[in-house]
Parts: sequence; C-alpha cells; structure tokens
Amino acid sequence: MKIIVPMAGRGSRLRPHTLTVPKPLIPVAGKPIVHRLVSDIAGVLNEDIDEIAFILGDPAFFGEDVVESLKELAIELGAKPSIYRQLDPKGTGHAIMCAEPSLSGPAVIAYADTLIRADFNLDKDADSVIWTKKVENPSAYGVVNLNEKEEIVELVEKPETFVSDQAVIGIYYFKDVAVLKNELQYVLDNNIIHGGEYQINDGIKRMMQNGKIFKTGTVSEWMDCGNKNVTVETNQRMLGFLEKDGETLISKTVKLENANIVEPCFIGENVVLKNTTVGPFVSIGDNTEIENSTIKNSIIQTNTKITNANLDNAMIGNHAKYNGNFETVSIGDYSVLE
Repeated sequence: MKIIVPMAGRGSRLRPHTLTVPKPLIPVAGKPIVHRLVSDIAGVLNEDIDEIAFILGDPAFFGEDVVESLKELAIELGAKPSIYRQLDPKGTGHAIMCAEPSLSGPAVIAYADTLIRADFNLDKDADSVIWTKKVENPSAYGVVNLNEKEEIVELVEKPETFVSDQAVIGIYYFKDVAVLKNELQYVLDNNIIHGGEYQINDGIKRMMQNGKIFKTGTVSEWMDCGNKNVTVETNQRMLGFLEKDGETLISKTVKLENANIVEPCFIGENVVLKNTTVGPFVSIGDNTEIENSTIKNSIIQTNTKITNANLDNAMIGNHAKYNGNFETVSIGDYSVLE
C-alpha cells in the first residue's frame, strides 16, 4: 500500500503562521498536521505501507528541512519516502500527476489540510473508496450520490437540492491508482479544466463512466486546519481525543513555579511556566517560557516567551515575544508584541 500526499499549497488562509512554515507542518496537539494525518491513515489501513510520496511546492519554501522531516516520517512508518514537486499550481489532478512514477498499485491519496478519526474496514473489493463525513449542511460541501447498492455514482459540488449528507473530505483509496493516473492523463491531454485547474474529480468521473465501483468509508471525525480559528478548534478536539486514548501529553522536563496545568494540554520539552495557569486545551511547543499569564484554548509554538497574558483562542508562532493584555491574537513566527 502507498500513501500519496499532495501538499504544495502555501496555506494563505492560515497566515501569518504559514509565511515561514508550510501549513502541513503547523503543529496540532504537539505534532505537525501531515504527521498526524499520515499516521492516522496508516492506522486505519492496518497494513504495511510500502511508500509514502509527498508532493511539495517551490523548494524556496518547502526546503531541505521540510524534506528531511517528511522522509523521517515515512521511515518511522516503515515506508520508502518519495519527494516530488509541483512547481506550477494547476490543481489537484495536476498535483497527483506530478508523482507519476509512484502511481501504481493500491494507494491512498490524502490532502494534507485535514485530520480525521476513523475506525472502519476498507472495502478492498471496490475499485475505489472515497472517505466521507456525515454533515448537517451538505449544500456547503462536495457530496457523493449513492445508488441502491450504496455505490457512489456521482460527485456533486455544493448541491442546491438534497443529494446526500455524505461530504467528501479529500481522502481516497484506489485498488490500482494507475487507473486514476490514466484517466488524469486524459484530462491533461484534453485540457479538461474546471475552476481554471485540472481536478482529481474529472479523473474520478471518468473512472465511474467506465464502470469502476466506488464505495464510501465514513469517518467519525473530520477536523479542518484551514484558518486560525478552526485550527485552534481542531487542536482542542484532538487534545480531547488523545487524552481519552491515554497518550502522554506533558513532558517530564516541564518546569513549574507556582503554576497550574488544567488538562488536557500538550506541553513540549523544556517548557517553563511561572505564576501561570494553562489549559484546558492548550498546546505549547519546546523551549517556551510563560510567566504571569492565563492561557486556554490556544496553540503556542516553540522558543517563544509570553508574559502578562490573558489568552483564549490564540495562536502564536515560533521564536515570538508577547507581553501584553490582549485577549485574542494571531502572531506569526519571530514577531514581537510587548
């Protein structure tokens, strides 16, 4: 089994945090988004992963540090890492075709801007499985249309009339991804464009037209990381899940001086808390110092110093300095507010 991860986008909706760090590497509950996503998918598949292919953007932004991080992730999961580049953003279908040498055999394609919780058996008899989540407002999403056999027969984008309540979340299984590759090659060769880009859906629709069987795999939780507010919310939800799973979230190297931690929280290595209360639902990266503060429902990254703060729904980047009495903030890497 292969996992293919298109992640070449710049994550503009999550700025300023993505000005220096690609969005898939922003940490949620102490671990980069793409690391959590790939690990969770591997857990759902419950089988050996042979290769993990990452499709990155411009090397000036997705540099060698990013490449090494992703290679280490693949190796930790017992897989061969492959790195590809999408230098011209021409859509989801084009991104997948940038990994053409890896497009063979069974594979999962997953876009690295979402997190999941799932527990289902993948239908290996189907030609493809599209992972979905039941939603209350399907008109805001792309949804699947099912026949009486519970097979997907159509993909409908933001339907004005009810089609189904199963929203497509951006994770797909293909029994042989080479079939998708061939259809996407047809899309590129014939310049089939929607929204100004080559879309994975056009390759999928051609597979359906040729009689391939598509089924759904429904996840129990689907968490977005598209902007600051939803990323903080996803951090909150993930911390709750990890606490229930019994994971150790607080490093033994944390130094407390008249400080209180209200769990669940993730607290990294060598964090110092003085005259401070953090939590619930706070993630703090390594080597950060917080003094005279109260912080809840927030993400604080690494090597940052915070004093005299009262924060809720906040997101503060790496190597930042914050001294003030603001309540809701979004501060990127290397910022100073004092």
